[in-house]
Amino acid sequence: MESRNKKRSPLEGVRVVDFSRMLPGPWCTQMLGDFGAEVIKVEQPPVGDLGRHNAPNFRKESVYFNTVNLNKESIDLDLSREDDRAMVRRLLETADVVVESFRTGVTRRLGIDYDAVRKISPAVIYCSITGFGQSGPFSQIPGHDLVIQCTTGSMGVTTGGAGVPSNPGFQAADYAAATYAVIGILAALQRRSVTGEGAHLDISMFDALFSMSNVLSNAALAHLAGFKDAPQMELWGRNPRYATYPTKDGKAVAVSLLEAHIWKHFCEMIGRPDLIAADETARDRHTHHGDRAARYREAIAEVCASRPRDELVAWMLENDVPIMPVYTPDEAINSEHAQARGLVEWIEHPVEGRIPVLANPLARSGLTTGVRQPAPQLGADRERIMSKLKSHSVR
Repeated sequence: MESRNKKRSPLEGVRVVDFSRMLPGPWCTQMLGDFGAEVIKVEQPPVGDLGRHNAPNFRKESVYFNTVNLNKESIDLDLSREDDRAMVRRLLETADVVVESFRTGVTRRLGIDYDAVRKISPAVIYCSITGFGQSGPFSQIPGHDLVIQCTTGSMGVTTGGAGVPSNPGFQAADYAAATYAVIGILAALQRRSVTGEGAHLDISMFDALFSMSNVLSNAALAHLAGFKDAPQMELWGRNPRYATYPTKDGKAVAVSLLEAHIWKHFCEMIGRPDLIAADETARDRHTHHGDRAARYREAIAEVCASRPRDELVAWMLENDVPIMPVYTPDEAINSEHAQARGLVEWIEHPVEGRIPVLANPLARSGLTTGVRQPAPQLGADRERIMSKLKSHSVR
């Protein structure tokens, strides 16, 4: 069988000019780079992408930056200077894809908006990533994950409009936008291969997360349709069979005993057949289980508190019961399952030496380039790219 590294990469020959910073854009363009695209990261000197300054660091450079900027080259250009903007325009002449994450209206002031770019590259795929999109009353608000999660309802679902929710543990809005950006770019490239037509992708963190919120919005959609008494699906702690519980050693486990047959098996395993309800139906799966909830919660809590976390999980794994550990990030990184799936890989960095990064899960399907290049230092490829520009090519 032909080795993965010898296969043609899906985006081989595609050039991406990347003006994006922080998370959604860089994660998107890193994915495109993993697929074989040539990604040229344009950064504003002397600071560059603010993600370069996120703690913690390896010996010198940001760990974060090195997780979302692999397989790229960097050129430092000051977009407020006309001579640097002239170099940018020459670079854009050769771009298949442009990704930018400026606030709405900034690219027009800089002369690199979609209308300007398509005049020099009519078939360009131009992807704008913002917090709230190119239009609408929130369109001028900077796109930070916290405010997006709040305004899409994803944080309010646990409070019901009362009380103050905790900050989320995952940047769902950032990654939702990044994922839609990748999907949109791939779809636009496919269409262009048939029609020759370019595209302007208006990727909003708000739109992306909102569109992925179908589960938490089920009751709201029912209410909108006139069914005012429709209950919310119970996925946020009120269902005792879908919640987290403390263990004997002060750690925690996640309990996912939703289906009736799984619940029956668990009850039999712990010697509590009295908790099995003969009249349970599929409709009870995502409810709070009414009058039975207190008994369910008490029994589950007792079992979880009877053993240390890892001993309890081992017992459950032996019996195919989905009660799993609540890991810290350190524990997850070092977990046997993450290692078995190859989700942490080591690459050589010119400054840091050998560093770990999170693997692209599509690598095992043969869709990536194989060995990844480390995130570039600010402006590291400036001379090479400028030299190529003089000969009208940066390949």
